[in-house]
Amino acid sequence: MAVQKTTVYLDVDAYRRIKAIAKAERRAPADLVREAVTEYAGRHALRAAPRSIGIGRSKRGDVSERAEELLVGFGRSR
Repeated sequence: MAVQKTTVYLDVDAYRRIKAIAKAERRAPADLVREAVTEYAGRHALRAAPRSIGIGRSKRGDVSERAEELLVGFGRSR
C-alpha cells in the first residue's frame, strides 16, 4: 500500500477522543484517522454517469418539446 504523508489539524476534544479510542483498541491514532478518511472517501466518491444515457438518436429534433405527449400511456399494461 502506497501512502502519502499529510498533516491534519483536529480540535483538542476530537484528538483526545481519538487517542482514547485508539488506546482502548490498542491501535495507533493515525490508523483510526486513515480508516475514517477511507470510509468517508468511499461514501462520497464521485460516481460515473451510466454509459447508456444519451446513447440513442431519434433523428427527430422535437422529442424534448413533445416528451409529455410521447410518454402518455408509457408503462401501462395493454
